[in-house]
Amino acid sequence: MKALWEASPQSARELHDAVAARTGWAVSTTRTVLERMRAKELVVREEVHGLAVFSAARSKVEVLGDSLEHVLRHVLEVSGKLPVSALSGSAILNESELAELERLLNGRKKRP
Repeated sequence: MKALWEASPQSARELHDAVAARTGWAVSTTRTVLERMRAKELVVREEVHGLAVFSAARSKVEVLGDSLEHVLRHVLEVSGKLPVSALSGSAILNESELAELERLLNGRKKRP
């Protein structure tokens, strides 16, 4: 997802080249992960000049917000305002994204 948030759209090969050093994946593994992310509606696939390219279907803040809310509320059972300030040193979230994440997490109704 990070590679798609940084640059979209990208082909499976471009994505593989972008993440291979970090993941150690084979090209087939990258393609499998992309298909699984498509099934979860995290990425969309389009054809551009006969080439399949992928883009993030949801923003970084949306995906991280849903994941963080689940862990903090349901796993750690945090009640009240969620501590977004703990993410202030993140290398992938800038100040405006952190503010958006805080609005998203603390502005929505609690899920059962």
